[in-house]
Amino acid sequence: MDPPQDSAAPPSPPAQSGGSFGIPAMLVFASIVIIASPAMVPSCWYTRNSLSILHQVPEGHVGVYWKGGALLKTITEPGFHLKMPLVTQYEPVLVTLQTDQVRNIPCGTKGGVMINFEKIEVVNKLKKEYVYETLLNYGVNYDNTWIYDKIHHEINQFCSSHSLQQVYIDVFDQIDEKMKDALQCGCTKYAPGIEILSVRVTKPIIPERIRRNYEQMEEERTKVLISIERQKVVEKESETQKKMAIHEAEKTATVSNILREQKLKEKENAMELQEIENQMFIAHQKCLADADFYSAMKEAEANKMKLTPEFLELKFIEAIANNTKIFFGHKAGTRYGFGSKATSG
Repeated sequence: MDPPQDSAAPPSPPAQSGGSFGIPAMLVFASIVIIASPAMVPSCWYTRNSLSILHQVPEGHVGVYWKGGALLKTITEPGFHLKMPLVTQYEPVLVTLQTDQVRNIPCGTKGGVMINFEKIEVVNKLKKEYVYETLLNYGVNYDNTWIYDKIHHEINQFCSSHSLQQVYIDVFDQIDEKMKDALQCGCTKYAPGIEILSVRVTKPIIPERIRRNYEQMEEERTKVLISIERQKVVEKESETQKKMAIHEAEKTATVSNILREQKLKEKENAMELQEIENQMFIAHQKCLADADFYSAMKEAEANKMKLTPEFLELKFIEAIANNTKIFFGHKAGTRYGFGSKATSG
């Protein structure tokens, strides 16, 4: 009998293949695949953000994260950050100025005319410190609730309480501020992290027939304004000519007054000079009179002092001596009719 054979052959060693990997090598390979997945997977945001470990937060944004659909309180600044792939999702949220354009807003005026606002721009900003609270209550698309839907509501409210004339012309310049105040009022009360900076409302589109009527009205108003402006120009020119004539008359009157005052001044100066000369002449004549009077007084005093008996006798003798004929006797000769009469004693 042949010797009994073993019931089981010893196991052969596993075949080694050049394409097989060990467990550590497979983990490294999986990590490389996960890190490189953003470039390998087609453009699917959710897939990229779920599979990637390294991600970048752009400037002007903050990074917010969800784990299993629950919003985390973690907020990251711009730069590179790490997260758990497949477990944590990430979204960049803009925290600088952004402009939301709300298009094609139909509304009916108080008179029942349907108009359409083609575009309204809302400049807003999400405050960084309110990012978590805002996204927790209203999600990433918070502006759908508080800007897009809200602006539709406010525009319709405004149109329903105003006529077409008011909306299109009279109070159109006030719509921007009214919309801004209305949006900010709601945000301040329910979403304080949203700040409305400005609202720009474009001119609404109105029915063509009404638009043509407004154009005709504007043309007529323009003609009236042109006529009024022309009238103002004519009045201004007349007023200018009147002012020029008044100015010229005032100028002539001023020159006449100046010349008259100049002549009066010259006459006054001449009168003053004449007065001075008269005073000088009077003073001179007075001096002369005083001198003559003084001389006469002195001469009289001198004569008075001379009238002594001896001086009178001397003068008498001189007077007698000067006579050429002397008659003595009681009768004077009458033949010649002249001569001195002398009496003998």
